[in-house]
Amino acid sequence: MHIHILGICGTFMGGIAALARAAGHTVTGCDANVYPPMSTQLEALGIELIEGFGAEQLSLKPDLFVIGNVVKRGMPLMEAILNAGLPYTSGPQWLGEQILHDKWVLAIAGTHGKTTTTGMLAWILEYAGLAPGFLVGGIPENFGVSARLPQTPRQDANSTSPFFVIEADEYDTAFFDKRSKFVHYRPRTAVLNNLEFDHADIFADLGAIETQFHHLVRTVPSQGRVICNGREASLQRVLERGCWSEVEYFAISPSSASLAAGWQVGEVYADGFDVIFEGQPQGRLTWALMGEHNAHNALAAIAAARHVGVTPAVAIEALGQFANVKRRMEVKGCVNGITVFDDFAHHPTAISTTVAGLRSKVGSARILAVLEPRSNTMKLGTMKAALAGSLVDADLVFCYGANLGWDPAEALAELGDKANCFSDISELVTAIKSTAQAGDQILVMSNGGFGGIHDLLLNALA
Repeated sequence: MHIHILGICGTFMGGIAALARAAGHTVTGCDANVYPPMSTQLEALGIELIEGFGAEQLSLKPDLFVIGNVVKRGMPLMEAILNAGLPYTSGPQWLGEQILHDKWVLAIAGTHGKTTTTGMLAWILEYAGLAPGFLVGGIPENFGVSARLPQTPRQDANSTSPFFVIEADEYDTAFFDKRSKFVHYRPRTAVLNNLEFDHADIFADLGAIETQFHHLVRTVPSQGRVICNGREASLQRVLERGCWSEVEYFAISPSSASLAAGWQVGEVYADGFDVIFEGQPQGRLTWALMGEHNAHNALAAIAAARHVGVTPAVAIEALGQFANVKRRMEVKGCVNGITVFDDFAHHPTAISTTVAGLRSKVGSARILAVLEPRSNTMKLGTMKAALAGSLVDADLVFCYGANLGWDPAEALAELGDKANCFSDISELVTAIKSTAQAGDQILVMSNGGFGGIHDLLLNALA
């Protein structure tokens, strides 16, 4: 079958393309903006990319158009598909029907940490010899690709792994299906990592997102398991609406009365922490990742892996070799003693935990936070009041604020002289170059390509 994917360069739709190609389909696709790492992955797979959404692409005559949620009514290609009555479906629906329908799906949902936790869980299962399929909203360094079909398990050379690990996004499915993507996945193991307000372009308030999360909970079978962050009141409200599956908690507070029922971070060390389950030590995780948020992501992954039979000891050993995901505190280079990091953080909570994680790693070294508030929620200004507070751990802040409907300088005013705002990337790079000195940590945060600023900085600093 020939599949033409609209919006192919998003991390999710790019993963769909990789899976479809591996399943034997002919795959082509189009998008308006093409940038790494997904464009690089697609090119390596030999998938033809077309710039834009022109109606002339009907001449490809695919058997099916798979529509990403970046596609809107009014785009010439979409209008041509509708007018011609050609077959189309959404990415999540195609995935659910063609790939996941007979699998033990392990789905990781949450406002933050989905990509990292999904990468962790896929790696644990791989390390344990279970050879899972996966689709991650990024590229885990341990695999080098964002998605693959289930492989042959180490224990049984005559079978294919029944397990599939997937990042379960709450964003809407497509312009014709406003349910969250994750309702199409029907997991047997569902991780609820955390939940706060985001995606102000499609959700009116936190309650609306909680409703979508409860739709996910409704799809978990009674013999399945929900693994839930024990510190999140929003998730507790979701479960109180009704839950028909076993529930296991992680990120339990040391003072929690339900400590004996869940997973907890024990003693914390410079290079890791002790893992506790039901009050009993399970082992010490030694790794290079930063921050409390990643410790909680690890607990969630260990708990989910245990549901499919991987012991905590093996999971802890696996995470000791976890190499993180591209664009999650990824070191892009070090020039003249100045290190440049790339991170996907774009929500104030994610920005705060990312900066705090780096601070815990580098101590008193200067952190230069460089951010591009470009998500739909940030562009609307919904989170602008929380932006300054998320950056208090940084020594200097450089904000690229082009194409915003609000004034970033005003939003960051409480940071005083340490905040600098620009509408031109070259001027931003020049300002950082004139300030940076040996020992500095430059932390670039954006959920987009940011105009290739990482290479611009490294070249300027050199």
